[in-house]
Amino acid sequence: METTIALNTGARMPMLGLGLYKMSADGEAENAIRSAAMIGYRLFDTASVYKNEDATGRGIAACGVPREELFVTTKVWNNAQRIGNIESAFERSLDRLGLDYVDLYLVHWPVPGCYLDTWRVLEGLYRSGRARAIGVSNFNEYQLDDLLLHADVVPAVNQIEYHPLFNQDGIRRFCQQNGIVVQAYAPLARGAYLDRDVLRVIAEKYHRSTAQVGLRWILQKGCPVIPKSTREDRILENSQIFDFELDPMEMEAIDSLNENYRSASIPEDLL
Repeated sequence: METTIALNTGARMPMLGLGLYKMSADGEAENAIRSAAMIGYRLFDTASVYKNEDATGRGIAACGVPREELFVTTKVWNNAQRIGNIESAFERSLDRLGLDYVDLYLVHWPVPGCYLDTWRVLEGLYRSGRARAIGVSNFNEYQLDDLLLHADVVPAVNQIEYHPLFNQDGIRRFCQQNGIVVQAYAPLARGAYLDRDVLRVIAEKYHRSTAQVGLRWILQKGCPVIPKSTREDRILENSQIFDFELDPMEMEAIDSLNENYRSASIPEDLL
């Protein structure tokens, strides 16, 4: 649970976090954060479009862990990029979270014609110290190449959907070669691969669940994971992935499951 990865800023990010996507603001997110913090989670990932930054802030305030021990991520949404309202959107996120800074601020999607201007604003937020690190989400190699050509600050993170059925190894290798950490969202693919025979056999060998094997495969690719769950037993299960290791043949067997299957949708305004 204390395993971290170095970002290009010099900061360290936990290899495991709690994703807060679609958790409601009526207590669900707060309860999940408190349960996760008790288990040992220190990274919490939200976004302005999730509509639960205020609940995330309440959960963080109530979890009993000092702020400096936590790693909090949020993201700027597409509409703010289109109207050039990035800094104001960031301030609203900070206000809802009840924080003076976030550990990571991401460009949620590469909005065509906007993301370079958005990135320039994020660079200013990074220099101000209010965003301790900045990064992107859902960027492909072409978009990252474009960004790197114009950026003064290399993104610390590219958060992408990554799991055994959507093995984006090309973009993973590109990012790692350029000092960008790939963080895996939807790492359980909403359960889509949990009944696969390959994973069942490996899970039986290690006395683990297929979910734990899938998460472990991602970790061994060098990618932090942010599985989402509101259930305390599942939050605990997802954390028990640091005391076993898959061998090279098992890693290759899981590699073979790739179907380029995307479990998360692309926003309608980008289609």
